[in-house]
Amino acid sequence: MFSFLKRSIVWLLTLLIMVPLLLTLLYRFVPVPATPLMVIRLFEGESWAKDWQPSARISSHLKAAVIAAEDNKFCRHQGFDWDAFADVLSEFKDEGKLRGGSTITMQTAKNLYLWPGRSFVRKGLEAVYTPMLELILPKQRIMTLYLNIAEFGPGIYGAEAAAQAYFNTSAANLSRYQAALLAAVLPNPRRFLANRPSAYVQGRASTIQRRTQQLGPLLECVAK
Repeated sequence: MFSFLKRSIVWLLTLLIMVPLLLTLLYRFVPVPATPLMVIRLFEGESWAKDWQPSARISSHLKAAVIAAEDNKFCRHQGFDWDAFADVLSEFKDEGKLRGGSTITMQTAKNLYLWPGRSFVRKGLEAVYTPMLELILPKQRIMTLYLNIAEFGPGIYGAEAAAQAYFNTSAANLSRYQAALLAAVLPNPRRFLANRPSAYVQGRASTIQRRTQQLGPLLECVAK
């Protein structure tokens, strides 16, 4: 019995590592057809709007906006922003509130391979998959994956579907302010709407716009 359990655990761990590894190698060159979240939402009765676009067809304004909003050091770190983690822990000690400290690479790993919700198992797998993505994929490709699979609203996945749904335009033609609005709703896309922004979302979008003007060389990896 113990031997069977041990073999089962080894096989499970092998699958949890090898399948994402092979998929990551594949996703360096081909679009992502679906993610666990998309499938879960579909079975929950939601629609599925998704239209994959290559990096060249996604506005540079949106790439800059999500870096300004989510991960200022995306172009410089190797998947984990240890300074940001330290700030999160410091805030938790001072205020008793724990905010998110995930990088864009961490969020991409989560969106690609993991389920929604919070658990130590999921966070542990995310910590394994994040450096895997950084080792295999260029930064530009990680950004392309992220912007094509991120949830921008109920049943809305990726920049193209979001641009069409909210602004009746394409991901390539998003204005600076439209890009900032989309980045502003990303932390909670099921609560906030980019095309009908609350005062909070408008204020956050304005802040994001200002930050993009200040990042300079911190945007170099997505400026190609």
